[in-house]
Amino acid sequence: MIPFLDLRAQYRDIEDEVMAAARRVLESSQFVLGPEVHAFEEEFAAYCGVEQAIAVNTGTSALHVALLALGVGPGDEVITVPLTFVATVAAIGYTGARPVFVDVAPRSLTMDPAHLEAAINQRTRAIVPVHLYGQMADMGPILEIARRHGIPVVEDACQAHGAEQGGVRAGSMGELGCFSFYPGKNLGAYGEGGAVTTSDAGLARQVRLLRDWGAEEKYVHSVKGFNYRLPELQAAFLRVKLRRLERWTEARRRRAALYDELLGDRFETASEGPGNRHAYHIYAVRVSGRERVQSRLHAAGVGTGIHYPIPVHLQPAWADLGHGRGDFPVAELATDQVLSLPMYPELTERAVTQVATHLTQAATLQIA
Repeated sequence: MIPFLDLRAQYRDIEDEVMAAARRVLESSQFVLGPEVHAFEEEFAAYCGVEQAIAVNTGTSALHVALLALGVGPGDEVITVPLTFVATVAAIGYTGARPVFVDVAPRSLTMDPAHLEAAINQRTRAIVPVHLYGQMADMGPILEIARRHGIPVVEDACQAHGAEQGGVRAGSMGELGCFSFYPGKNLGAYGEGGAVTTSDAGLARQVRLLRDWGAEEKYVHSVKGFNYRLPELQAAFLRVKLRRLERWTEARRRRAALYDELLGDRFETASEGPGNRHAYHIYAVRVSGRERVQSRLHAAGVGTGIHYPIPVHLQPAWADLGHGRGDFPVAELATDQVLSLPMYPELTERAVTQVATHLTQAATLQIA
């Protein structure tokens, strides 16, 4: 069996350091906003090329407080894409604002700047491009449009740790960047975690207030905040992993290059755009008859995933937005076709070759 993801393999490589980090926290008896969190924030900010990183408990919380820090609230609109995990849209809803969708570009499956300006109106308070699968959205035109209209940009970089565009890291191009450290992410905790990145000191202060009950001084609450703190133990684990993130990213990129070589032009992928450094959180291909192809791969011992089977605008929970099939056709077609293949740093070249062979055979049978 070739698993879709193998977190045990990663753990075996870093077990001694992970256990030492755990002991360090347990012996310190500082479990909330202690030295590990502060050190991780400094290290992650430096990695992303920003002035500050604020650690929180989930990527969803990161998006929520980032939007609140910008003053987003009831009556406002926030523009994003329907091809994303539902947390992107949920976080907008938590502020009381209305999510507004624009379709994605056919090749990258990230926000299509050609549709962005038409979605902007006097109620638009923020734009949230999603860096999907580990590749950054086309930030140049998105930022140009946003700044021409005076609208801040919040990068949903929850799948894009270490991704770059024009040599600039994800999470450093918008006013704020948001990351998830869910266990399966390129930089994953042993539990939940997230972070907000920014070089704006005022926004950083507001995010810090919001993540810790709105207080800078104990029992003095200047704003209505939340308990969104990252546990000290998770920060210690993330520090161990952050030191290896570049090596792991390059390993992912080598596996992706081998997939590209073996699959050739037979499958369309969410390919790396010009000037981009794709971090390959997900390696996704588009196939017809996806369910049958996936079933054949499973029978051959190949684990796969689907990211995502239903676009957010067609999810029952967001039916109140009033969208129907056909509103965002590029995203809808992608959710019908995209299949995620095994991708992790420890994946062997032999396994990649086997996956490519089984996929080609399964797709050929589908066509036949």
